[in-house]
Amino acid sequence: SPSPCSPSNGSSRTLYTGEMYLFDTGGQYLDGTTDITRTVHWGEPTPLQKEAYTRVLMGNIDLSRLVFPSNTAGGTVESFARRALWDIGLNYGHGTGHGIGNFLSVHEWPVGFQSNNVPLEVGMFTSIEPGYYRDGEFGIRIEDVALVVEAQTEKPFLTFEVVSLVPYDRNLIDLSLLSPEQIRYLNSYYERIRAHVGPELRRQRLQEAYEWLQERTQP
Repeated sequence: SPSPCSPSNGSSRTLYTGEMYLFDTGGQYLDGTTDITRTVHWGEPTPLQKEAYTRVLMGNIDLSRLVFPSNTAGGTVESFARRALWDIGLNYGHGTGHGIGNFLSVHEWPVGFQSNNVPLEVGMFTSIEPGYYRDGEFGIRIEDVALVVEAQTEKPFLTFEVVSLVPYDRNLIDLSLLSPEQIRYLNSYYERIRAHVGPELRRQRLQEAYEWLQERTQP
């Protein structure tokens, strides 16, 4: 019998524009492993769906742009990914991120944001993946792969460089909730997506995908 994760005629169903769709994707390639989750809504999201998505995105951004001392454990900083949700009494019940192996496990110990993970060091890859879920209604997760890099500070501090170059769903973002710094971060992220992915799509003559990317990465 098929595994619970395999599509089958018994479990498959049609997707509708009036619902949210969470897709957790990834692959293992010669030059690395990807693990990227995006949540989309093709119709008119409810106010709660929009606010919850925006706050999950705010948490993703706040942790991704955090500058912290070297030798800091992931568990010390993971609440930055939850704060925007905590502000209105929401939370999620899974870890905020896990190490990612190269030709190893997609979930690779001992890197991550749990209390028993090793301190973060330059060169480590981890996921950053806050979410929010309502049983029987919808689920939201925004997962990126991030590289630990040196921050541009006087003393040697660290920060993250997000290497997953996939736009977020504009349809679900309530811009009025975002701070100017968060909006600047988004714009700079979208510029990087255009600069890195755009030329590759043109090289492969994927014009429709290129136009989709330009539309989704407008400032």
